[in-house]
Amino acid sequence: MDINFSKDFISNPAQLGGIETSILDNGPGKGVRIAWVNTGSGLRYKVVIDRGMDIAEAFFNAHSLAWISHAGITAPQPFSDQGANWLRTFGGGLMTTCGLSHVGGPESDDFGNRGLHGNISNIPAEIISIQQPDPLQGNLEMSITGIIKESSVLGPNFELKRTISGRLGQPSLIIRDEITNLGNTEAAHMLLYHLNFGWPFIDEGTEMVWEGNWKSRDGDPDNRIFNPKNDFKKCPAPMDAHAGSGEDAAFIDLSSIKEDSCICGFVNQKLGIGFSIKFNRKELPWLVNWQHWGKGEYVTALEPATNPPIGQAAARKANTLIKIPPGEKRCYYLEMSVLTTAEEIEALLRINNREREKQL
Repeated sequence: MDINFSKDFISNPAQLGGIETSILDNGPGKGVRIAWVNTGSGLRYKVVIDRGMDIAEAFFNAHSLAWISHAGITAPQPFSDQGANWLRTFGGGLMTTCGLSHVGGPESDDFGNRGLHGNISNIPAEIISIQQPDPLQGNLEMSITGIIKESSVLGPNFELKRTISGRLGQPSLIIRDEITNLGNTEAAHMLLYHLNFGWPFIDEGTEMVWEGNWKSRDGDPDNRIFNPKNDFKKCPAPMDAHAGSGEDAAFIDLSSIKEDSCICGFVNQKLGIGFSIKFNRKELPWLVNWQHWGKGEYVTALEPATNPPIGQAAARKANTLIKIPPGEKRCYYLEMSVLTTAEEIEALLRINNREREKQL
């Protein structure tokens, strides 16, 4: 719902919301550029400009939505894509982008050496546009747009143009990504949006919502989390089995869904709020559900993706690796919204109900 106000009471639009840029001045993120976005609806979030315009903290009213790692925001590391070094700079946050040419574990083959989840989240953006809302003139739209270049001489040259936008008074945000191959040869492309959620929104009993044909990442039908006997869409209490490197994940094939528009998310009945993630399965035909219920490191993620995080080599072998010709682009769209009404929350939960009915 659009924000209601009288012009007679407002001196400056910043009273209602908008975008404020600044620079962190302390700790491991010292010198990192950020942008706080206040939607004027209770939803506010931090865009980390120097980390590929990913999103760190996100709040709705008094409640934190996103999971933040022990490291939090760190300065970009240009060579984080070597081995598993990506984990040292993984701050969590509402969104960490993985890719643009590789998503998965470290690997090496005739096509080169690739580290965990690529390098795009460690590249600073060049901001080319900030549009502030101006409700006094009847304009409620706001956006920030930047260019991130993942390039190498004698290698792939990608340009990511990212726009993060919203509307004053509405608890939602939209990501529009355009990825262009600026090189003179075709380039392998993989992309995954690592959307990370934590306490208090993610709590024991919070319900995860998604549909599709799934299998556990390890392929074990008796996986401790992802097996037909377990209600793996209900967040459990912290567990000792997920201490340290303990984790589980499901790869979800979305090809069985009739509609092109896919919706997934979470519902916390105790807080009375939900969160929906909407995307196009023709652009992002896979979804990953990561669950890591360690004590003091309690997090789950929903990750729309072009491929499951199997790596470039496995995707090439399966003939599912995307290759972008010179000068061509691919576009992606994500819409994330906080749900506050009973009708909105019930509509989201109906997705899980459909899945249960299929299994009966």
